[in-house]
Amino acid sequence: MSRVLAARFGASLLVSFALASCGDSTPQQTGPPAPPVTVANPVNRTVVDTDEYVGRFVAVDSVEVRARVSGHLEAVHFKDGEIVKKGEMLFTIDQRPFQAALDQARADLARAKSALDLAVADLKRAQDLIGRQTISEQVYEQRIQAKRSADAQVAAAEAALRNAELNLEFTELRAPVTGRIGDRRVSPGNLVIGGSLPQTTLLATIVSIDPIRFEFTFDEAAYLRYTRIAGDGKETDPRGTSLKVELRLLDEPEFVHLGAVDFVDNAIDQSSGTIRGRALFANPKGLFTPGMFARIRMPGSPAYQALLVPDAAIGTEQVRKFVYVVDAENIVRQKYLELGSLQGPLRVVRSGLAADDKVIVNGLMRARPGVKVTPVQEGTRPPGAPPAAQKK
Repeated sequence: MSRVLAARFGASLLVSFALASCGDSTPQQTGPPAPPVTVANPVNRTVVDTDEYVGRFVAVDSVEVRARVSGHLEAVHFKDGEIVKKGEMLFTIDQRPFQAALDQARADLARAKSALDLAVADLKRAQDLIGRQTISEQVYEQRIQAKRSADAQVAAAEAALRNAELNLEFTELRAPVTGRIGDRRVSPGNLVIGGSLPQTTLLATIVSIDPIRFEFTFDEAAYLRYTRIAGDGKETDPRGTSLKVELRLLDEPEFVHLGAVDFVDNAIDQSSGTIRGRALFANPKGLFTPGMFARIRMPGSPAYQALLVPDAAIGTEQVRKFVYVVDAENIVRQKYLELGSLQGPLRVVRSGLAADDKVIVNGLMRARPGVKVTPVQEGTRPPGAPPAAQKK
């Protein structure tokens, strides 16, 4: 039995020596290869910070069409909602009563002029007679007063004639401005109350379309920035009224409409701490309508040189922002940043990054601080990748 155990023990030793000799002949296994990541240097560019606000369009001119004389509405000369030109006929009020009043005023003027001619002739005869002492001084004074009274009657008749002509002219209501008119508020045949009283009849409204204004509000800090940017160290006080602005509508992805600030209010609202601004935009196609919402973008800083990185490459750690960079030994390092405004797909980096840093822009899931990686410059072919097929 002891011989059997000894034989088995010797066989196991031989197997162990054989396995040991085989293990010594094979090379030692290494760790997994460094994962590839795409890196790029920050972009150095001249940028301008921008601010965005929401506001409404308002018309440059907005007019309520009301009659100056009372009468029955005879005709409407426009279609609801169309563009009307300045001076174009809109409404006509029945002119017959005003034409009759004009004719009577002309007759009154003719009668006053006839009386004046008679008074002038009487005064001339009186001047001849007073020289020969044929009439008394009292009669002569009466002829002078009659002449003056006739002059006053002619002046009053001329004024009445002008007033009658104006009333007849006021029966034709014309567009005071060029713009889009709303719907008519009164149909032909209805009585229109005119004059300057509050209960005058509203016939229609007109709002100008081109150009059009855009009103928005901004805070006190923004007001100071815009004033300094527009002033540029000059002694003048432009108050931001020379700044160029961009605008986009609610259904537009980009700011494609260009305009300029033309007005800033003269006081900051104490209740809200904001001040009202206004920009002017061309509107030849009538796309913008008063009351419409839109978003405006305006420069918030002077132009300056800055480093920019893709916004997608920036990570968040609680309240801090960071990027992964690759050092000279291909080790991933974490750098915390102070960020600025967004410039398209790129984000301005105010501090925390150098111009020669290699920022990881692709493969972030494979990168961890302290891990060695294989950096591939953006726009180049990764190692081992097949060459791109040439286009015929």
